[in-house]
Amino acid sequence: MFSKTCEYALRALIYIAQQSKNGSRVGIKDIAKSISSPEHFIAKILQDLSRKGFVQSAKGPNGGFYMDQQNLNNTIADIVREIDGDKLFSGCGLGLEQCSETHPCPLHDQFKSIRTNLRIMLESSKIQAFVDNLDLKLTYLKT
Repeated sequence: MFSKTCEYALRALIYIAQQSKNGSRVGIKDIAKSISSPEHFIAKILQDLSRKGFVQSAKGPNGGFYMDQQNLNNTIADIVREIDGDKLFSGCGLGLEQCSETHPCPLHDQFKSIRTNLRIMLESSKIQAFVDNLDLKLTYLKT
């Protein structure tokens, strides 16, 4: 459903949010190991997300990535749109360019409701809620 880049970004941001809630900063090696991501790949993703304001970073011996309250209020939909674009929320289920209400593909009507439900779910899912559920051990990033 999400690109590999988006999957890693989501896992990394949730992990960083959980680890930095007490003012800590997390390094690339720790992030990569904890979310099962190639280190160079997640470094590139986080550099881009830092430039775009989805995560904060600091250099130096006590440096690393962290999140502030504004970052914690980002929705999963915000992140997906930034990385994968809007196709998940508006694209055709079969990937057809001309699919529309007046020219529907065979999956159009069924996929439209799935797409709408997915958009609503991701737009109502904030990073903070994922951190809260991880803290309560209701969800897991890695087993």
